[in-house]
Amino acid sequence: MRTNLRYGSAMLLTLTLSGIIVAQVKNRSQVLQVNGRSGQATVIEINGRQYVDVQALVRVANGSLGFEGNRLVVTFPPPVSAPADTPASEKPSESGFSRDFMKAAIEAIALMREWASPLASAIQNGYPITEEWVRQYREQAANGLRLASAAASTENDRKGLELLTNEFEAVREWSTRLVNARKSMDTAKYAMSEDALRNDPLSQKIINCAHFLAPMLGSGSFQDDPACH
Repeated sequence: MRTNLRYGSAMLLTLTLSGIIVAQVKNRSQVLQVNGRSGQATVIEINGRQYVDVQALVRVANGSLGFEGNRLVVTFPPPVSAPADTPASEKPSESGFSRDFMKAAIEAIALMREWASPLASAIQNGYPITEEWVRQYREQAANGLRLASAAASTENDRKGLELLTNEFEAVREWSTRLVNARKSMDTAKYAMSEDALRNDPLSQKIINCAHFLAPMLGSGSFQDDPACH
């Protein structure tokens, strides 16, 4: 199922976290279930209406998030069915990814996307950001990487984990640069053009690696790409 959403939901979350919207706002962590998948998500209540961050929704549903021009494109997979029983003696094949690693790695990629997308949106639109606000996203992504590392059990898992770690470090460097640039009021160039931030070399590296990792992890077998090094 493919849905085109405008930037409203993502911008609402950014404004709320930035302190621009204060009155009549309530935040709470709640279990969100989408197409049979469930996970924790922050629910924001404004004047009696419920809002969920787009990135959190995509992560819980194991979907994907992208941009096409002025559109935010969200794609959800079909609903999951009850898994068939597998023999207890079945072990992951050394020729591919283990199931636990695949699940954890895809989750880690989604958490990195949740970290990068709101930050990019805030920078491009000139909204205030703080190290504390960014740290919340960074720590969630770091925890996702730790879970993927703990789940790695095959040689392919370990190779995939290396690429995943490289992507995390690239996002961390990019995030630090933007926070420092915002502190020194050196982000106006990103607000002047929609493509200025996207065309930054480090941004391009992160985007290209993410576009490679998601389908590679979903395929179940390791492949390599220069964008992730």
